[in-house]
Amino acid sequence: MGSYSDESFEEFLDSLKAAGVVISNERELRERLAEVQRWRFAFMTLASNGGPLGIRFENPERELDEASIQRVFEQFHFSSSAEQVFAASLRVRH
Repeated sequence: MGSYSDESFEEFLDSLKAAGVVISNERELRERLAEVQRWRFAFMTLASNGGPLGIRFENPERELDEASIQRVFEQFHFSSSAEQVFAASLRVRH
């Protein structure tokens, strides 16, 4: 686990994907996150409101591996409420 400032959104997105999350329009998401300094805030905004841009997060598995997603959010210093909001949005889209 690196320092807060050394962790990149690329590593975060790769970790989410490794946890089983599928990202639609990932290229657009990466481009938008690359443009901002506070990528965690931008990520949560796009996770909640990125639908019109084609940015969606899905878990194709029947069972959501919330423990893996929680570990990713903790590793990258997101608040527990951010992780809960993200996990809830994955459950709704099933």
